[in-house]
Amino acid sequence: MTEDKITGTLAFTVFTAVLGSFQFGYDIGVINAPQEIIISHYRHILGIPLEDRRATHDFVVNSTDALPTFTPPVLDTTAALWAEEEAVASSHMVTMFWSLSVSSFAVGGMVASFFGGWLGDKLGRIKALLSANSLSLAGALLMGFSKFGPSHILIIAGRSISGLYCGLISGLVPMYIGEIAPTSLRGALGTLHQLALVTGILISQIAGLSFILGNHDRWHILLGLSAVPALLQCLLLFFCPESPRYLYIKLEEEVKAKKSLKRLRGSEDVTKDINEMKKEKEEASSEQKVSVAQLFTNSSYRQPIIVALMLHMAQQFSGINGIFYYSTSIFQSAGISQPVYATIGVGAINMVFTAVSVLLVDRAGRRSLFLIGMIGMFFCTIFMSVGLVLLDKFAWMSYVSMTAIFLFVSFFEIGPGPIPWFMVAEFFSQGPRPTALALAAFCNWVCNFLIALCFQYMVDLCGPYVFFIFSGVLLAFTLFTFFKVPETKGKSFEEIAAEFRKKGGGSTQRPKATVEMEFLRASETV
Repeated sequence: MTEDKITGTLAFTVFTAVLGSFQFGYDIGVINAPQEIIISHYRHILGIPLEDRRATHDFVVNSTDALPTFTPPVLDTTAALWAEEEAVASSHMVTMFWSLSVSSFAVGGMVASFFGGWLGDKLGRIKALLSANSLSLAGALLMGFSKFGPSHILIIAGRSISGLYCGLISGLVPMYIGEIAPTSLRGALGTLHQLALVTGILISQIAGLSFILGNHDRWHILLGLSAVPALLQCLLLFFCPESPRYLYIKLEEEVKAKKSLKRLRGSEDVTKDINEMKKEKEEASSEQKVSVAQLFTNSSYRQPIIVALMLHMAQQFSGINGIFYYSTSIFQSAGISQPVYATIGVGAINMVFTAVSVLLVDRAGRRSLFLIGMIGMFFCTIFMSVGLVLLDKFAWMSYVSMTAIFLFVSFFEIGPGPIPWFMVAEFFSQGPRPTALALAAFCNWVCNFLIALCFQYMVDLCGPYVFFIFSGVLLAFTLFTFFKVPETKGKSFEEIAAEFRKKGGGSTQRPKATVEMEFLRASETV
């Protein structure tokens, strides 16, 4: 059948769209590998010696030994305490700037996550992607020139702006791909967003190797390199067709929609696609939009939105972004001599299991895969912590920690990584779904920001015991999932509502939308 074909235009358009997802992944991973180099540069810019504490300690000991008769002990002690306090304050300042360099990305994403759909509807999918790329280019330029100015300010500003871009495209890219793909290929093509994202993480880790760009001479180029896919996407977008769904449903321009469909399908006969969009338009017009407040005040939506937000909190508070953002320093603590290569190993496993999860999601239930992933991650955090705690006594424990990290990432991609996005879409019908998805995305970014900001402080405070905290969090969310989260695979909204009533005792009746569920099932993505 013609709609099952992957035409040249469709392949080109999907490739162009997922360049945005690639940039997203690159921006997530790029800050990790050059961590020590950037921190040492911050110290240089701020005028803080690299070995502040040790230098202070050596000065006190040497001066006391050399001149024991002439230096009053009280003054010496006072000077030592003052110098030590100054060193601690300097160290805290550098930690603060580094944490902000990592977490400011999530702040940008958090702010922009509410506006991706709005921008896509206001400008159209193509113009919205072009507009978003101006943010990507601005962020890349600030970071690319950060070596030649106040680097901490330029990097934090650049990461914030890049975060704004990623917050927008995290909604725009999946939406655009879902709208241009044939029904039978929607799921398969939709997974390319996630696959491109984890590929971007992996490429950023490889580019961050010391003999490539992760060194004192070229680290700023590494940070600014995301401008390349941004420029490429800007150029290629001029040759991509506009979303036929946007043209038909939003603008009511049937002629332009048919022209776009003919390019994408490689066929003159697009009647089936037009009929599908007609039904979707009728379905959308039959339901009113729902506000954020209504999601919590209306008993039909309250339980589903609470469960949806809890799933996203479980995803972020599992500790996965602590590993993505700080994996190099974690491997360093585990005694790995070349931690950056272990980090690249994490990126490779992440990419492989993202591809594997496509098959698993199509064969198993959402809830069961989420539970398997959470339970696996729970045990991995325990082994990770035990390995780090006992590293001083047993050198081979470094391999236990490293294996636990690899398995942790694998379990994450099996369930907690992709599943929350599936389930939120399936919890809600056409009316409340856009608001619910926007709120879920906002919650995800907020949790991402909190982990990025706090993880380094948690490591400083708890040391090798830090992952025991995540063990407790994972256990709590696993129990919540077991008792409160219904299975959604292959069920109508009415059946899912009945599951919520059974688990929560509330009234969650919502309209059945057969056409919409067919569309959803066909567009399942990871």
